[in-house]
Amino acid sequence: MTEPPSERTPRIVSRRLLARGSRFDFDEVTVAGPDGAERTRQYVRHPGAVCVIPIRRGDSGLRIVMVRNYRAAIDAWLLELPAGTLEPGESPDACGARELAEETGYRASVLKPLGRFHTSPGLSDELMWLFAAEGLEFVGQHLDDGETLDVEELPLADAMTLARKGGLTDGKSILGLLLAQDLGVFGEPRD
Repeated sequence: MTEPPSERTPRIVSRRLLARGSRFDFDEVTVAGPDGAERTRQYVRHPGAVCVIPIRRGDSGLRIVMVRNYRAAIDAWLLELPAGTLEPGESPDACGARELAEETGYRASVLKPLGRFHTSPGLSDELMWLFAAEGLEFVGQHLDDGETLDVEELPLADAMTLARKGGLTDGKSILGLLLAQDLGVFGEPRD
C-alpha cells in the first residue's frame, strides 16, 4: 500500500476521551486537513480482536464450526465465525485459542494466521487478526457471563454459499471464509 504525498496527509491536532467503556473507549479527535480547516471526528478506540475459522475434517468432507450469536446492537441473532477481543497483554494467537474454546468448546492443535484487517475504520481503530483452526478436540464450551450463543456446524459448501449469497451479514465471517478459500485453506486456492 502506498501513502499519499505528505502534504495531503491530515494531521491530528487534539484528542480527548469522551467516555471510558468496560472494554472500549470513545474518543474525539480534531483533524487539520490539507486545506488547514479543522474538523472533529468521534470513534471507538478498540484493543484489537481475533476471528477464527474452525475447520473439522471428516469422512463427509469439511465442516465449518460457527456460532449463532445474539447481537444487542442490531437486536438480532447472527451466524458468525467465533471471535473476540484481545485482553490486555494477550497475543492474537493466544486470544484466538481462548475464544475458540470459550465459544465453541473446541481446542485446536493448529492455529494458522491468515492475515489482519481493520473492521470498520470509519467508526473504530479495531484491528482484527484472522486464523484458521484445525485438529479440533472438544473440551467443553465456557461462555463469558451474559454471552448468548449456540454452536452450529455447516458443510463447507453451505457456509460458502451463505457468505456469497447474502445469507451471512457479519463482515468478519464473510471476509474470513472468502479469504481462507482464496488462500487455499480448504483445498486448492481459488483463481
